[in-house]
Amino acid sequence: MEKREPPRCRSNDLTAPFVLLRVLIVDDEPLACQRLRRILDDEPEVDVVAATSNGREAVKAVRAHSPDLVFLDVHMPEMDGFDFVRALPEARRPLIVFVTAHEKYAVPAFEAHAVDFLLKPFDRDRLQESLRRVRRRMQTGTRWKDLQGAASGGENIVASEERPDRIPIKRGGRIHFLKLDEIDWIGVADNYAELHVGQTAHLFLSTLTALESRLPPAQFARIGRSTIINVNRLKEVHLHRHGSCTVILEDGTQLALSRGHRHKLLRFFENR
Repeated sequence: MEKREPPRCRSNDLTAPFVLLRVLIVDDEPLACQRLRRILDDEPEVDVVAATSNGREAVKAVRAHSPDLVFLDVHMPEMDGFDFVRALPEARRPLIVFVTAHEKYAVPAFEAHAVDFLLKPFDRDRLQESLRRVRRRMQTGTRWKDLQGAASGGENIVASEERPDRIPIKRGGRIHFLKLDEIDWIGVADNYAELHVGQTAHLFLSTLTALESRLPPAQFARIGRSTIINVNRLKEVHLHRHGSCTVILEDGTQLALSRGHRHKLLRFFENR
């Protein structure tokens, strides 16, 4: 059976939206492995495809599942983390985040072109920061073998105009592909974009600016620092005293239209 190439999202922005991150966990400590998996299972756009306890099993898992990212322990039986990395062909290596309790491995880890180095014990916020670093690396479309070229000044960033029409949302142990046409508006919730569909809100790990860069510009418009609307849902714009404005959507949702984005919205409809 032909091996499929892991998906790579290329963009000019800091976060690569619309990519379901396929993750492999490699750790011989059962409790540490379970804890990491439990945290990752709560991340809406992450799919843990496998978990193994040593490097040899991990090599087989990479061949079987083509993960985008490996959370990799260093000390393991049979084959340690660095041996695992060397055992994979450069063209097929996923991105690596080393996870270990030993700070002395930080320098060797980054010399091996790891995206990040997590020192045990770490919290949820630190793990989410690691995921953001991974997505920033993925947005360049950089493969493992290209990293040495990048270190020597090579140009590896390739922009793409592709705009997917669906967003993968993890919910109840399943992946739901949300059509862009279903979205009414988008807000911000901590480190996530909050996608509003009727009375339901879906969380997606992305900055609003990054998400906006991948949305169809003829369908979605920014109306404030933390709000994007689907213009096909727009019903009215109310002008108030002192120059403030309110956007009314078809379902009755009221959202503030900032001064800085008011003229942009008007020009948007003029262009249409």
